[in-house]
Amino acid sequence: MGQEEIEDELLAITKEIGAAIAWEQEIGGTFGLSPSSVQLAPIETEPVAPVPAPSVEPVSLEVLASDAARCTACGLHQGRTQSVFHRGNPNAELAFVGEGPGYHEDQQGLPFVGRAGELLDKMVKAMGYGKGEVYICNVVKCRPPENRTPVLAEAKACEPFLVGQLEIVKPKMIVALGRCAAENLGLTEPGARGWRGKMGEWNKIPVMPTYHPAFLLRSPQFKRQVWGDLQAVMKALGRTPA
Repeated sequence: MGQEEIEDELLAITKEIGAAIAWEQEIGGTFGLSPSSVQLAPIETEPVAPVPAPSVEPVSLEVLASDAARCTACGLHQGRTQSVFHRGNPNAELAFVGEGPGYHEDQQGLPFVGRAGELLDKMVKAMGYGKGEVYICNVVKCRPPENRTPVLAEAKACEPFLVGQLEIVKPKMIVALGRCAAENLGLTEPGARGWRGKMGEWNKIPVMPTYHPAFLLRSPQFKRQVWGDLQAVMKALGRTPA
């Protein structure tokens, strides 16, 4: 056999071996070796560091107020001059929650600035607080027509704003001004009697439900009862009247 023939023979053998290897790999074999006899080298990989959960910053009162100003979740937005979010100290130990803004509040963008607000400020002063030392807001942020009580759907539409406010402020106590506020803070069922003066809780924060200042303007004979409720609040907070 000449040199040229030998080279052709070797080339043919090499091709046959290559084809056999490819066929074994295709069907999952190990080229004539049993799987138990094949030792695979461990694959080295870089250690994967755990990915921490993203941190979520709490929404600020400013962001909530801005969202409330653009809110169209219920029909009240159609008649508002501006939304009425809050006034007072965002770090207050005592918060007052009313039902909704009236005409003067709608014009100024601040809660409790009309006659009922003047009476509330007198109540706050009698409790030993300065005008800007408490936090004041309402269940709904837009004025209901003719100053009527907000309906359930309107209160539910505004609930995220109220919940957000109170969760950020974290007052030590809340005074619910009127039945609407008491109901929406979960202190009484709609239409139930005997709700005033019965201390309850909202998200583990003590809440005193009492009459709304607007009601007291129409029925001043109930001021003494309200003062009794506020005295209970002061006692719970360790304060004495001014």
